[in-house]
Amino acid sequence: MSKINQPTVFCYGEVLWDIFPEGKQAGGAPFNVAYNLKRMGIDTHMISRVGADDLGDKLITKIKGWDLPVEDLQLDTANPTGTVTATIDSNNEANYEIVTNVAWDFIELREDYKEQIKNADALIFGSLIARNTTSYNTLLELLELAPYKVFDVNIREPYFSIDVAKTLLAKCDLVKMNETELQTITQLLGQAYTTDDDCVNYIKERFNISGVIITMGSKGALYYEDTLKYNFPARPVTVKDTVGSGDAFLAGFVSKKLSGGSPVEAMKQAVSLGAFITSNAGACPEYVFKDFQEFCESELAFS
Repeated sequence: MSKINQPTVFCYGEVLWDIFPEGKQAGGAPFNVAYNLKRMGIDTHMISRVGADDLGDKLITKIKGWDLPVEDLQLDTANPTGTVTATIDSNNEANYEIVTNVAWDFIELREDYKEQIKNADALIFGSLIARNTTSYNTLLELLELAPYKVFDVNIREPYFSIDVAKTLLAKCDLVKMNETELQTITQLLGQAYTTDDDCVNYIKERFNISGVIITMGSKGALYYEDTLKYNFPARPVTVKDTVGSGDAFLAGFVSKKLSGGSPVEAMKQAVSLGAFITSNAGACPEYVFKDFQEFCESELAFS
């Protein structure tokens, strides 16, 4: 992580259309992270796959319009562009119906990816991409080359496998999950859930992970690094929806950490960016860094 001015990050996984009652939005957890990393000034690249169809064309046009490179996106002539039917419940929480056998299930290993990943500062990935062996095997190859690996646990039943999770946990340097995912993984590993601290320490030691983030919604977030623990409260905002807030949190944390920020600075930016996105509609609202800065400097800013 030697680059200070503009670190390079690759996000790997699903790029798709979230279909909401009011219309469609570009999404996919790793893409939401990529979008916000770019807004934070990071040289960001997305490795994924879209269909050779109208939805794929529109997705590529959308991504280009957001000033994200599209050279690492593959075109699939056999499988359609990914879609997810999303609904928002009475608690402003999103629920998803994820279509299977779509383009991002079949990401192939391109030779040019290898050198790019070796020279990048970080590779960010989730667990949903592992539902198909083609994309999963490509991920495993890239993880052998990446200098810093960030695992964003994203349990989406019925596509979650504890055996896959164990493999990915053993390969990552930093893992992010929410409190429910922490409890689920701990129990599936055969451990009784006691406290967050005990569960995190168990996972850190078992898989030799240096950093663990636990997001807790309105209760804030925890960050464990080596023997230290950082507890940050949530930032009070008027919630538009929670779609993509965890992805924004991760982008805020990673962008500050790779730019040389301290754990406290990284957590502060993570909580603030998560709150900023939550106060806007959608996972990828139109904004520039100055908008985020003004939000951070508002009367609700941390002292």
